[in-house]
Amino acid sequence: MNETVVYAARKIITMDPNRPEASHVAVRDGRVLAVGGRDCADAWGEVRHDDRYAGAVLLPGFVEGHAHLMAGAMWRFAYVGYHDRTDPDGGFWKGMRDVEAVTAGLKAAHERLPEGEPLVAWGFDPIFLPTERLHRKHIDAVTGDRPAMVMHSNFHLLTANSAALALAGYDKGTNVEGVLTDADGPTGELQEMAAMFPVMRRLGADFRTLGRTDAALRDYGRACLREGVTTATDLFSTITLDEVPRIRAVVDAEDHPIRLVPALGGMGAPAAEIRDTALALAKLSSDRLRLGAVKLMTDGSIQGYTARVKWPGYVTGHPNGIWNTAPEQIFELCDVLHSAGIQMHVHVNGDEASEVTIDAMEAAIAKRPGHDHRHVLQHGQMIGADQFRRMAALGLCANLFANHIWHFGDQHARLTIGEDRACRMDACRAALDAGVTLAIHSDAPVTPMGPLTVAWCAATRLTESGRVLGEAQRISVPEALHAVTLGAAATLKLDAEVGSIECGKRADFAVLAEDPLAVPAEALRDVPVLGTVQGGRHFAA
Repeated sequence: MNETVVYAARKIITMDPNRPEASHVAVRDGRVLAVGGRDCADAWGEVRHDDRYAGAVLLPGFVEGHAHLMAGAMWRFAYVGYHDRTDPDGGFWKGMRDVEAVTAGLKAAHERLPEGEPLVAWGFDPIFLPTERLHRKHIDAVTGDRPAMVMHSNFHLLTANSAALALAGYDKGTNVEGVLTDADGPTGELQEMAAMFPVMRRLGADFRTLGRTDAALRDYGRACLREGVTTATDLFSTITLDEVPRIRAVVDAEDHPIRLVPALGGMGAPAAEIRDTALALAKLSSDRLRLGAVKLMTDGSIQGYTARVKWPGYVTGHPNGIWNTAPEQIFELCDVLHSAGIQMHVHVNGDEASEVTIDAMEAAIAKRPGHDHRHVLQHGQMIGADQFRRMAALGLCANLFANHIWHFGDQHARLTIGEDRACRMDACRAALDAGVTLAIHSDAPVTPMGPLTVAWCAATRLTESGRVLGEAQRISVPEALHAVTLGAAATLKLDAEVGSIECGKRADFAVLAEDPLAVPAEALRDVPVLGTVQGGRHFAA
């Protein structure tokens, strides 16, 4: 019989209502054997006591239910975002607060690059610089001959220079949805996937492909470890069947700190082909690589004005968004995938996109009711109370993008959807009150990985200017911590294994320096992460 180790902690927050708190946890074979006091595992025979966490607080390992492997890969490119960021190795990157700083950052990156290599940057968001939109001419002034592109922070828009546009065949005669033009031809701004991919591919900046490299997998693991995450998604995966053995070799290695849950991207192929690929991938899962779910993409980004929103639209008068997947295709995909028992995660930002998706799910579920599908509406930033009630009746889950309140809340109130709707964005309280299973997420790299920060956003709803945006939608700190542990695990159908510290579950713990239930809600994001335990393996942050 393998060794039983009993770990002491200053406090263990279990997320198990039968024993909410404890001082010791016993681990055998990478699983939780018992929880309680020092003698919790004595009935199971000989034990060894380990006090390495005696001064720390243990929580269930955080579950990041919506992030992307490219969160690691992107750091090979230049960062030109508005907010300060930290890379997977702990390096600090200062935010750039105006177009002049962005162009200076691009120039510095251009000067570092060898001849013949394209210039790729990321993180920029024009919503913070509303008086001047980034134009191809700004990038042309940095480098006229070298193809260059700047990916916006939401990853739904980019701005390219003239050389990059020419590579994709975009010129004065182009009339393609998502290719913005003025009197001189394309402005350089490309909106949504169909318009962006021709440039991204030609510049070697298809981030989803880059995210599948061994180096990107390891970078992602390090980024998760720094934030106490032990299970993380890649929520638009382009993984192929023949790549699985290589990816499993990285993820299953003893020094890799996370369980990875990729969801197959459901775009660019017939519904039946997506179904068959997802079913084949599911058979190749391992303990630390869980395959078989599918991610659908409906609309775009609210701050990019490409999300599909209901009346009265955008306060600026922008036209109503872009469908990445047409409504009739959404209905077909939901029908085919639900009928095959495949779990779907569906990107919906605007409330019109949510309505179409709920309608499609309702039609599919009516044909095959009665099984635990747990389909998830992802982001769901404008889902209203009426829509949450429908979701609860259908058994749909929500994974809300709570980080938007701090990162973009002021801009949403002023520049996108207006004060009234911004106050009910990412409505965690309404979701819980309706009985919807709730997770909250970072969407890294759109915002930084960090479940404690996501929980802080949901509990305080503070914006960058310091105001509370939508006090009625605040949730308590315990509810927010539940949403980044057991709630998120439930949206991945992993709550039988992770998300709480109780007998039989995986020994996945986040190791914290302070008790998150003992600090003010406003200090939750500042609680230090010391490391993780994942499947009984120990990792220092």
